[in-house]
Amino acid sequence: MIFAGVDVGSMSAEAVLLNDNKMIASSIIVVKPNPVDSATTVMDTVLQEAKVRLEDIAFCVSTGYGRERIPFAQHNISEISCHGKGARWANPGVRTIIDVGGQDCKAIRVDEAGDLKDFVMNDKCAAGTGRFLEGIAKTFGVHVSELGRMALEGVDSVPISSICTVFTQFDVMVHLGEGRTMQDVALGVADTLATRVNRLVGKVGLEDEVCITGGVAKNTAVVKALERVIGREVCDLGIDPQIVGALGAALLAKERYAKSSPEEDAA
Repeated sequence: MIFAGVDVGSMSAEAVLLNDNKMIASSIIVVKPNPVDSATTVMDTVLQEAKVRLEDIAFCVSTGYGRERIPFAQHNISEISCHGKGARWANPGVRTIIDVGGQDCKAIRVDEAGDLKDFVMNDKCAAGTGRFLEGIAKTFGVHVSELGRMALEGVDSVPISSICTVFTQFDVMVHLGEGRTMQDVALGVADTLATRVNRLVGKVGLEDEVCITGGVAKNTAVVKALERVIGREVCDLGIDPQIVGALGAALLAKERYAKSSPEEDAA
């Protein structure tokens, strides 16, 4: 049986298809202005990849900011629960998930089944999120994907004192005007983001193993900075960290279907 998960966030949308417990297709797109359009486009992509039809999906769960507006999803679930389930499926030892998304950041603790034990979330300010890095990249005049490489080339991390994204961009311009290299400033930005995220982790508590999910997890410099501040290595999930929410949604779709179909449990 095929189950689907769709995650419509503030900057990207993801979809995952599972055939029983095996991932058979996944996709990531830049979000469109309308969450329904985003979900439809990313779902069409995975359906084509897996060579199946929407009618072949036994159950679909949506998550993310646009989760309540997806017409083809039978149920919607918070991305916090979805990231817990998805991360635990990818690495059964995971107990702490740091999700750095486009618009917010979450620290999540789960049990051995991937069920939520505790979480804390920062959604009041863009500092420490993908939007934060995107703003810095615009200040540099580069694509956000270049920031990690630049930071890894830095040798003298530039302290960033401002806590507001807008003021941080101003600080960056000042540092560049004073002759600091973009590489050293990028390293300072990675360190600053890691410090802000670590404050959230401290509130929820740290339990091994630790992983990072969301698009920012692809920024190697940020991951290394986080490892330094939390004092332990981040585990490799073995999958694209950006699809973890959609994967968790697909796993929860399977669980929901089983609960609603007694004959499926008996089988």
